[in-house]
Amino acid sequence: MDKQAITRLLEQVASGEVPVEDAVLRLKMQPIQEVDEYAKVDMHRGLRQGVPEVIYGAGKTKEHILGIAKAMLANGQETVLVTRIDAQTAAFLASELPIRYQELAQAGVIGQMPEPSGKGKVVVATGGTSDIPVAEEAAVTAEALGNEVVRLYDVGVSGIHRLLSHIEEIMSARVIVAVAGMEGALPSVIGGLADCPVIAVPTSVGYGASLGGVAALLSMLNSCASGVSVVNIDNGFGAGYMASMINHLD
Repeated sequence: MDKQAITRLLEQVASGEVPVEDAVLRLKMQPIQEVDEYAKVDMHRGLRQGVPEVIYGAGKTKEHILGIAKAMLANGQETVLVTRIDAQTAAFLASELPIRYQELAQAGVIGQMPEPSGKGKVVVATGGTSDIPVAEEAAVTAEALGNEVVRLYDVGVSGIHRLLSHIEEIMSARVIVAVAGMEGALPSVIGGLADCPVIAVPTSVGYGASLGGVAALLSMLNSCASGVSVVNIDNGFGAGYMASMINHLD
């Protein structure tokens, strides 16, 4: 149960719609729920951190993902984000649960997609088309956490006029996720144009000397633009999560 759900519950108690005893029972539900012997689901993470637990699908069987998701839904979580799953796993989940699967992002949203509650817009930009899968993981994550997302794809520095043609979106964003491989220059350029935080995401896209994204990672860590932070290689989820946190700050 997240903070919004707690607030709704208290409002229902105040209006007399929900008896006090029922509300107390819901709040007393175990903070950790064991799912057979393979998972301990953190049911109070939404209350502690503002965002409920997210299922990282890589390395889990489709049966384990289904069991964890069912436990979360049964505990009152309305939106369950599952990352790093393939189409076959998504189809298995869809046989029992309502899921919106985004194949490029390799992510799915089970249950209700929340209405945007962030203060502004999250812009997700990529250097090239090859960076889109990582960018989509960031975008789907941000949307599942209640943000309006604007996508600016293939606007890298090899044709900087493409980026400059979207200057209005850049200047009006509340936070920007800049995703790039190769030499990873895009976040520095965006950081020099925008007045909001920029989250840089290095991707493993590139030729041999890119070292699987290490070259882009080091470039982003050495950015001369202020206000640029960096997540790990191909970590679109981490960038989308951080962007949501920033976008929900008062």
